[in-house]
Amino acid sequence: MPKFAANLSMLFKELPYLDRFNAAAEAGFKAVEVLYPYQFAAKDTQRALLSNGLQLTLMNAPPPNYTGGEPGFAAVASSTERFQRDIRRVLRYSDVLQSSSIHIMAGIIKGPEAHKTFVRNLQWAADFAPYQQFTIEPLNPIDQPGYFLDDYGLAADILAEVGRHNIKLQYNSYHAHLIHGDALKVWEMFNKHIGHIQIASAPTRCEPSKGPIAFDALFSAIDSSGYTGWIGAEYTPSTKRTEDSLNWMSQLEMA
Repeated sequence: MPKFAANLSMLFKELPYLDRFNAAAEAGFKAVEVLYPYQFAAKDTQRALLSNGLQLTLMNAPPPNYTGGEPGFAAVASSTERFQRDIRRVLRYSDVLQSSSIHIMAGIIKGPEAHKTFVRNLQWAADFAPYQQFTIEPLNPIDQPGYFLDDYGLAADILAEVGRHNIKLQYNSYHAHLIHGDALKVWEMFNKHIGHIQIASAPTRCEPSKGPIAFDALFSAIDSSGYTGWIGAEYTPSTKRTEDSLNWMSQLEMA
């Protein structure tokens, strides 16, 4: 039976940030994701996690550029020094919040030099923090045009080159469907590399109960694979209140 984590950057957004933790716990979640917790004191997020008995399963790196910069720059050669500096900051947050995984974002760039830079930076991060699991995630070109990591085959090649046990693939049913047209097939081809899962319908990125992705078959395949980690519910609710979008979870529990 899959175990789900609420992505608090997308769910319960009708509530103030710190109130979302209690709402997630009341909805039955035992774990949460927070993509960018950096604008809040780590201790505040830690208290919200502890007081609600929640585990943090994922956060993104590097911290966002709130002035409007691109999402991530791990593949940008000119930003290697900044990457290392920001990863140190991310790890300070993770040490407080005990995040199971940190998603390293590649950035908007293309070309052979970007490939080499991404591999080198991932190796540096993995060696600098061998106790921490990191992930990389292909993002679809509609939402993130020009993003370096835009294909699951490329991600598998990158992981082989990096060659570190604590760098794994992050699977997202929404991105997988938009990139390759078949989220289940992507899971079947690449699940041996996967360290974290996120789900949403496609093409609208709403709750996992609408659209062409066969989630019953996907959840069955995930169970059969032996995956025991968390599955992040990273979607935009089609309802005004997040709790009204959670029928898919209760229906799965009754199945």
